[in-house]
Amino acid sequence: MTPRDRPRRYWLALTIAGMTLILLAASAFTLATLPPRTIVMATGAEGGANYELGLRYREILAQSGVRLQLLPTSGSLENVAKLRDSKSGVGVGFIQGGTTTKKEAPELESLGAIFYEPLWFFHRSEITDGTAGLRGRRVSIGPEGSGARMLGLEIAKRLKIDSVVGELLGFPPQLAAEKLIAGDIDAAFIVTAWDSPVVQQLSHTPGIEIASFARVDAYVALYPFLNKLVLPTGVVDLAANRPPADVQLLAPKGSLAVRADLHPAIQYLLLSAAAQIHSQPGIFQKAGQFPAAESIDLPLSEEAQRFYKTGRPFLQNYLPFWAATLFERTLVVFLPLLAVLYPLFRFMPGIYGWFRQSKVMRLYDEMRVIESEMDDLKQDAGEIDAKLDQLDQRASRLPLPTAYAGTLYTLRSHIALIRDRLALIRTRLG
Repeated sequence: MTPRDRPRRYWLALTIAGMTLILLAASAFTLATLPPRTIVMATGAEGGANYELGLRYREILAQSGVRLQLLPTSGSLENVAKLRDSKSGVGVGFIQGGTTTKKEAPELESLGAIFYEPLWFFHRSEITDGTAGLRGRRVSIGPEGSGARMLGLEIAKRLKIDSVVGELLGFPPQLAAEKLIAGDIDAAFIVTAWDSPVVQQLSHTPGIEIASFARVDAYVALYPFLNKLVLPTGVVDLAANRPPADVQLLAPKGSLAVRADLHPAIQYLLLSAAAQIHSQPGIFQKAGQFPAAESIDLPLSEEAQRFYKTGRPFLQNYLPFWAATLFERTLVVFLPLLAVLYPLFRFMPGIYGWFRQSKVMRLYDEMRVIESEMDDLKQDAGEIDAKLDQLDQRASRLPLPTAYAGTLYTLRSHIALIRDRLALIRTRLG
């Protein structure tokens, strides 16, 4: 390699080093934006229906290498509080319809409705006079922080039974069931799924009845987050004909709520798990009815909207979760980077050539000035000759790669021609 080729080599080395640094930074950013390996789900009371659902979610997510940590809570209200608290670490949780709004919880989004959560009013069979029969009775409406308590209190106020019952108590579902069976309380409001252990236990227990709500359509009109459900005659026990008549129920829908900043890939993983868990037919829903693209209290996340329109991301249908996620993140980061670097890399040789030749062009400009001075005889011939010598020396020291040497040789040839003309002028002037 000649000394004139060294600048080109240095320029190329700097270019390669710069691009390497950019690619390393892009790779580090790609790895830093991969989804977390552990997320926390706020469920409900340990042993309750939502906690049991959480166990199923945990099992499915574990198959994709994501650890789902379950956080038992008192219920829907506490779940919302945990989700809103960025320091709690909770990223996803079950919430009951009517619990919150987008205005109250702007940090949260929904992945859709996933099941019905009927409001069950179990009571001892000796209570036969409707709401009047609750006068002086002990009634459990769920613990503080639960959606059952919130809804139970609202219904009690509407029916004006809060002023006639003897005592409103706050037992969790399983404890309320035990006390109701033992006769320690007379009735209990419980919000949970049909197939929950508590509902199955109480509906099969002699001496415990399920109350049918009157004027259900009026409640649905007053509370749009409620739905009307019917528990058919004999569905609990056909032989014993339990219940002996259709039971009309009020039911909010449960939703899967997430923090808006939860990683998109984790949201898709949760949605896929929801489709596996909740799409089966049940006593109140048809096959494929859930999960549903319904924004009951909170708006659907962008990922949920895309999931309900087009399903899972394409790559997740063919690759393991982490491989698909890494490939997707790589495309997101490197495609825009490639769109920027490719034109730059393509035009860099031309830019380099222009930069080098511009140095020769500046010498050409100086040469034209000298030639003009010579033609106008503005300076002494000796001074002009000295300027030509200086210009020729600068041209000879100009570091240009061999590929651009032709331009430099042409310049020096022009300088020699001007020097010859200067010599002729000197001869004529004698």
